[in-house]
Amino acid sequence: MTASVFIAGPASWNTIVVLDRLPEPVPHMQFAEDSWETVGGTSAGKALTLTALGRSTHLHALSASDEPGRKVRDALARAGVDGFWGAGDVTERHLNLMTRAGGRVSLYLSSPGATDGADDTALIAAMTRADVLVLDLAAEPLRLIPAAQSTGKPLWVDVHDYDGTADFHRPFLDAADAVFCNADRLPDPVDFLHARIAAGSSLAVCTLGAEGAVAVDSEHVVHRVAAVPVEVVDTNGAGDAFFAGVLDARLTGADLDTALRAGARAASTVLGTRHLHPALDPLLDPRDG
Repeated sequence: MTASVFIAGPASWNTIVVLDRLPEPVPHMQFAEDSWETVGGTSAGKALTLTALGRSTHLHALSASDEPGRKVRDALARAGVDGFWGAGDVTERHLNLMTRAGGRVSLYLSSPGATDGADDTALIAAMTRADVLVLDLAAEPLRLIPAAQSTGKPLWVDVHDYDGTADFHRPFLDAADAVFCNADRLPDPVDFLHARIAAGSSLAVCTLGAEGAVAVDSEHVVHRVAAVPVEVVDTNGAGDAFFAGVLDARLTGADLDTALRAGARAASTVLGTRHLHPALDPLLDPRDG
């Protein structure tokens, strides 16, 4: 039977605004170069790529019974993502200010809190059936860490632009078998990766944008991969696609270098679309009819 993945974390409805430069912290006016609405959320991005790769994937996310929530649920279902939707107090929404060079400021307009655990029996059963668990940074996955650990399944986490000190990320890091992050706020990414291996993780990976990614394995051996050259349309979701590509390859038995190359290919696929994955293009982009 093909190995399966359980993912818990954010799926959101986002407004993307492309600017020639990120706003300075002074009163002023700017004209947008482009704007659109789309599905967002780190867990939605991972689920879309894994589903497109043919990997059995179960996404647990929260949404409210509102128009943004309906749009997110509908788009992901039409893209083939198997979703278990919890009742959120709000639907997560972001306003992402972007530049063509990949600069980004994400403004969280709303973010759901953790649930009361009413669905935990079904969630624990789903985690128990899965071969790998992915818990992304949000209140609901944080609540689920003890339950995830109780299954004994490998736990993969993505701490994104962690700065090495933020308290919210600590429970995820402490529980993780595999840690992913980006280099935006780390003074020395490789030192951080070695520290995660010393702390008990078996794999630690840091994406480096256009420079590719670096990983440290369980023997403290450093591995590097170059980014796949591509004409970049939008950088949202590239890190999530990289994560998903690496995870999918590892589940097929690939060695780490092969898996990193698979991650780079997956990231290049989403860099060429305005959405988290090309599967959303015909569903959300009116220019595609």
